[in-house]
Amino acid sequence: MNSPSESGATPMVQKQKLFHLQTRGAGLYEFTDRVNSLVNEAQLNCGLLTLFCRHTSCSLLIGENADPDVLRDLKQFFDRLVPEGMDWVSHVLEGDDDMPAHIKCALSQTSVSIPVMAGRAVFGVWQGIYLFEHRRREQTREVVAHLSGEQEYGYI
Repeated sequence: MNSPSESGATPMVQKQKLFHLQTRGAGLYEFTDRVNSLVNEAQLNCGLLTLFCRHTSCSLLIGENADPDVLRDLKQFFDRLVPEGMDWVSHVLEGDDDMPAHIKCALSQTSVSIPVMAGRAVFGVWQGIYLFEHRRREQTREVVAHLSGEQEYGYI
């Protein structure tokens, strides 16, 4: 258990973790439980969690985790918005799905911030965090988590 400093300030905590996420091709892969475990371990009273995806052909998304149709519709929307086989694309060395994956990544986000209150990541009732894989092949992806905040004295 941490004790308060002589000034009375609560201790500042910083924690980092590298998540390795295995995908099975294009789609959305929820990892909310893993994120929640990290936040719960840190026992922060007040803080911020930043997640950063270390790739250029997948992205991060906070989305609905109640109805799987939402995930299917999101994937289908991006596939229609940025289809494979665009004949004007010059970057083709890594396959015909690679440049569309880069474009989808550029249109979405590779970093998200989630507030932490009373030891919990503050997701909405139907929200989850997803890795949005834009490539067809299986991939091992890395997401860096950086958690910082104040740990209240005696927090359990």
